Amino acid sequence: MNRTAVSVRGLTKRYGDVRAVDGIDLEIGVGEVFAILGPNGAGKSTTVEILEGYRRRDAGEVSVLGADPGRPTRLWRSRIGIVLQTANDVAELTVRETVRHFASLYPAPRDPDEVIAHVGLAEKAGTRLRQLSGGQRRRVDVALGVIGDPELLFLDEPTTGFDPEARRQFWELIQGLADEGTTIVLTTHYLDEAEALADRVAVIAAGRIVAEGEPATLGGRATAKAKVTWLEDGERRRVETATPTATVRELTARFDGEVPELTVTRPSLEDVYLGLIGSA
Repeated sequence: MNRTAVSVRGLTKRYGDVRAVDGIDLEIGVGEVFAILGPNGAGKSTTVEILEGYRRRDAGEVSVLGADPGRPTRLWRSRIGIVLQTANDVAELTVRETVRHFASLYPAPRDPDEVIAHVGLAEKAGTRLRQLSGGQRRRVDVALGVIGDPELLFLDEPTTGFDPEARRQFWELIQGLADEGTTIVLTTHYLDEAEALADRVAVIAAGRIVAEGEPATLGGRATAKAKVTWLEDGERRRVETATPTATVRELTARFDGEVPELTVTRPSLEDVYLGLIGSA
């Protein structure tokens, strides 16, 4: 069995003299949650649109669920789900009417009422879309993205504009889909979102992948120098060290026990990300 959902080799896309995508290689496993990060204009949206089959590439080899998205078929499209950053809909339809309508477009859809319950909208099934909150409306988008029972789900900036509570609830929903075996490709500007959801991340800058790996180890993060801070003589002291345990041991001996306001931190994913795109 092929355990690769997405395979990309030498992907290139030009707009005039500009190389929006400049020779990207990518491999995404079946059942993996893969986040694509990058600043605006880096090429991530173009890359994802090519994978979705909505934009033509200039060069490179691309396989998505074993098929070339440059030659999409109706059957292939039924195997993927897409949740766009913004969506147009008929605001007068209810949640149930909307989900049932989309279900009718697929050859083997999931049960609409089960999907509505799965995204936490069972009590809102009879409510018109225009009456929903932003977070509830986003849940409808996910319901529409998964109603066809896709093997691969694309999420484009899924929690933009969410309050913290709504974002956490949405993360639980996405983690539930991943636990069911759905492969998920996520684009987001929220680094904490990528860290919470993704098995692996790729950072794109200037049309190229500048780093790829697990969030905890991206860009040498796990082995980067740690910052140790503490309070001494009324001042905040700080050292950067590759051996934080030894440093803490020395401080403990110096203070004969508890070190005042001791903290030990390594670079955050945001620190690493900003360094990567800055270098690119």
